[in-house]
Amino acid sequence: MKTIKLLAILFISSIVLSSCSKSEDPEPVNEEEVITTVTVTLTNGNSTITLKSKDADGDGPGAPVVTVSGDLAASTTYNGIIELLNETETPAENITTEVKDEGDEHQFFYSATNSIATFAYTDTDSNNNPIGITFTLTTGAAGTGAIGVILKHEPNKTATGVKGGDITNAGGSTDVDVSFNVTVK
Repeated sequence: MKTIKLLAILFISSIVLSSCSKSEDPEPVNEEEVITTVTVTLTNGNSTITLKSKDADGDGPGAPVVTVSGDLAASTTYNGIIELLNETETPAENITTEVKDEGDEHQFFYSATNSIATFAYTDTDSNNNPIGITFTLTTGAAGTGAIGVILKHEPNKTATGVKGGDITNAGGSTDVDVSFNVTVK
């Protein structure tokens, strides 16, 4: 009989203690967006060159399909704009809008091999730091190389060189990392 009373007291105590514990709602998770398509459009007068990387399965096992619509002209400045899409949804979701709206948390970094081009930012966030959705690309002498595009989430925009496009001290996480083989004629 004492055993039953003791078990009953323990059972009731555990119910009372568990019902008194504070209920906490979990914090909402801010899921990273799926980016399937990166399109860089470069214009100079009547000339338009499109650099496109499309990864139909997002972060899946399939490799992205990378295309370049033509050659760049030597010693020429192009106005650039980048567009990010999630084409796993119908209609496709324009992720560029979110990057712009959260500009203080994002920055594009551009690079070129073989000194084929230099880049300059033409847009800024609310703190007057670069975002890189719009930019200029100025080509050098004729040659071949690669243009790299990296989008960082939560970079340290005040670190040395980051405002000028140097990714070395940027930190943050990488949302996009694509490369386009190009020819400058």
